[in-house]
Amino acid sequence: MIHFVVHEEGDGVGVVVVEGVKAGQELVGWIMEDDKEIRMTATSDIPIGHKLALKDYGPGDTVIKYGVDIGKVVAPIARGEHTHVQNLKTKRW
Repeated sequence: MIHFVVHEEGDGVGVVVVEGVKAGQELVGWIMEDDKEIRMTATSDIPIGHKLALKDYGPGDTVIKYGVDIGKVVAPIARGEHTHVQNLKTKRW
């Protein structure tokens, strides 16, 4: 079962595609570009459609999704953590 998808190897987040991801759950991800599976552990609950950090980030870091800069980290994000408005902001405003 695939729990999250990643477009490219260089992306820093994946998108959760199943309901009910819970902290501590072992997840299987699919990197679409390479047709490759990766595995990781969720460190927080993550709703469907939200992002999962594939690596650790510090404030000021840039997050890449779909090969595109999607924003700046405003609070530390650990690998496996829910990545959303509480720790990531757009650079547009």
